Amino acid sequence: MSTPMRTRATRVLAAAAAASLLLPAAVAVARPQQGSGPEHHGATHLAATLAGRATLSADYLAEGPPSGAAASPANGRQGPWDGQVIPGFSAMVDNHDGTFWAQPDNGFGAKGNSADFLLRNYLVRPQWDTGKRGSGEIKVLDFIEYNDRNDVLDFDIVNEDTDERLLTGADFDIESLVRAADGTLWVGEEFGPFLLHFDADGTLLEAPYEFPDGKSPGNPYLEPGETPNVGSSRGFEALAGSGRYLYPVVEGKLADDADARRRWIYQFDTRRGEYTGKRWAYQTDQEADVIGDAFSTGRDSMLLIERDDFEGDQSVTKRVYEIDLDRTDRDGYVRKELVVDALRIENPRGIDAGEGYGLGDTFALPVQSFETVLFVDRNTLLIGNDNNYPGNDARTTGTPDDTEMALVDLKKERVVDDGVTVVGHRGASGYRPEHTLASYETAINQCADYIEPDVVSTKDGVLVARHENEISGTTDVAAHPEFAGRRTTKTIDGVQITGWFTEDFTLAELRTLRAKERLPQVRPQNTPFDGLYLIPTLDEVLDLARNSRTCDGAPVGVYPETKHPTYFDSVGLSLEEPLVRELRRNGFDHADAPVIVQSFEVGNLQDLDELTDVPLGQLVSSSGAPYDFVADGDPRTYADLVTRQGLREVATYADGIGAEKNVLIPRNADGTLAAPSSVIRDAHRAGLEVHTWTFRRENQFMPTEFRSSADPNGIGDLVGEISVFLAAGLDGFFTDNPDLGAAAVG
Repeated sequence: MSTPMRTRATRVLAAAAAASLLLPAAVAVARPQQGSGPEHHGATHLAATLAGRATLSADYLAEGPPSGAAASPANGRQGPWDGQVIPGFSAMVDNHDGTFWAQPDNGFGAKGNSADFLLRNYLVRPQWDTGKRGSGEIKVLDFIEYNDRNDVLDFDIVNEDTDERLLTGADFDIESLVRAADGTLWVGEEFGPFLLHFDADGTLLEAPYEFPDGKSPGNPYLEPGETPNVGSSRGFEALAGSGRYLYPVVEGKLADDADARRRWIYQFDTRRGEYTGKRWAYQTDQEADVIGDAFSTGRDSMLLIERDDFEGDQSVTKRVYEIDLDRTDRDGYVRKELVVDALRIENPRGIDAGEGYGLGDTFALPVQSFETVLFVDRNTLLIGNDNNYPGNDARTTGTPDDTEMALVDLKKERVVDDGVTVVGHRGASGYRPEHTLASYETAINQCADYIEPDVVSTKDGVLVARHENEISGTTDVAAHPEFAGRRTTKTIDGVQITGWFTEDFTLAELRTLRAKERLPQVRPQNTPFDGLYLIPTLDEVLDLARNSRTCDGAPVGVYPETKHPTYFDSVGLSLEEPLVRELRRNGFDHADAPVIVQSFEVGNLQDLDELTDVPLGQLVSSSGAPYDFVADGDPRTYADLVTRQGLREVATYADGIGAEKNVLIPRNADGTLAAPSSVIRDAHRAGLEVHTWTFRRENQFMPTEFRSSADPNGIGDLVGEISVFLAAGLDGFFTDNPDLGAAAVG
């Protein structure tokens, strides 16, 4: 099939840091670079490279009274500690002299365990390790203490009866920070959620500004029986400033919002001291994602951190997007453009390589709380973490994470096309449970060009990604007693199958399930991820792709397969029309879109050829026949489809074939590869591209000569096997191991 995703014009963000994070000053943002469509090979993208890293020991103690008496013990650490813990930084301001004001949050995560944690803002100087120089340490130089010595607050605080009235983590949960033109500090907070206004020395200047659309469970003004509309610890994690306006962002969904992926951006007028009534909707990649920080890049544009709550190798989303409040999509959400995927940053200098998970040739920031982003110069981002001391251990299991600051250089590079399409088969199913956003994200980070969701329908007509509509092997449904009565036996494509089926569940019910590894005996290394991830909708997979970039800089493509279309037609849940609707909603329904729709059946591809202009792929097995042929009494088989005449007929409705490997290169009696068949040559002559499925690294799936041992689950020479097929003229392939597929392409 064609690879239109490699050449579609790429929007490029080029931001210049302002003189400081002041309200009147903004960061200039270049407007999108427009190409001339998919054949425009001059498109560029932003390549991210680690330029420097500095850390502060997790166990560092600042001067002050003991802290953490009520903190939960973890990773071998037990409070109280003889000084003030610095549990990472949730917000920063650049002083443009090599120092930063770096603000921790409320301490230990809740009111009840943070009364001995003093709210501070630390002056720090990172000694950047650039791979050539620098100690890599963060030096703590000074701090200011937030206080209410002017008696502004009208509710009791921990230090109510002291002169200084120092604020603690039981009073406020401070998370975000903007410095105003006059040097005062605006702080976004989560217990209210409130906007707090302090002078440059940390003294509260006026009463907290209350959020107009609800309260959190920790709000001191919550009335008895009043229902909180803001989730606990889901307030103003992010705050940006531009001109006279602040833009607080609600970290999670509002309780009264039916859309679990919607996050609201508000506008606050600092001159009038009031919310303006304007707000904008932002859609997260998945329901549980939260907003970690914001940084203004222009009058109406800003960077947002979107992250999940996973850490280490469980992480899926740790990203920086740029949004423009003046640009919305057809669903009313602000458009977002990927700036940095913090799980894939090149590290050619080997900075701190080998010192923990995510530190190698590629740098990742796989921490739970990725909560700092800002530009330090025209081409360099600073990113950092809150380490939730002592709980997080993303880098080294059992060891508390250090506080990190990292410099990321952004450079324009041309989008390239190596001419071979690498498809992440059900994502990177060799490394993560298949058909999860974790699997798809891993495939993208391993340099897949396309990701493949198999598409089935729920009872309420929502398309979701599962290999089969029977889900007992890929989810924990059997462990849910409330669904025991749904177990049944059905005939699917002429075969009786017993289990649980997606078409008997609503999407809301499927959302209560979690994915698990389908082949636990073959891939035991994947089983630690069991029970973590949701079943994604097709819409979420399309969103992930359109908000991502391949290693070559092109938009990521999507390669959906319609599963059992004849069966789904028979139960009144046609796949074709909702599939086309989802493609259209996500901007994929055109001939140059980075999408290829595939099927083992013929009739539904012919229907799709009338419904959409996207490329289509006819799947071909080495045995049997398309089930719609069987159902209609048509005697033709898959073998008939790959004759010269059959391929010419396929070319009337499809753009390529996806053939099982043995169709293209058969195996000898001893299991070794034989000479290639004529199918690749004949398909090319018919104007069809040729892809094949499926390359897997385990010995049992490989030709004899590429196996490493008699162990069926041992790891063979997958690169060698793929190379033989590429030499035969293959245009693309599906693989459970995209990293090895990309290595074979070179």
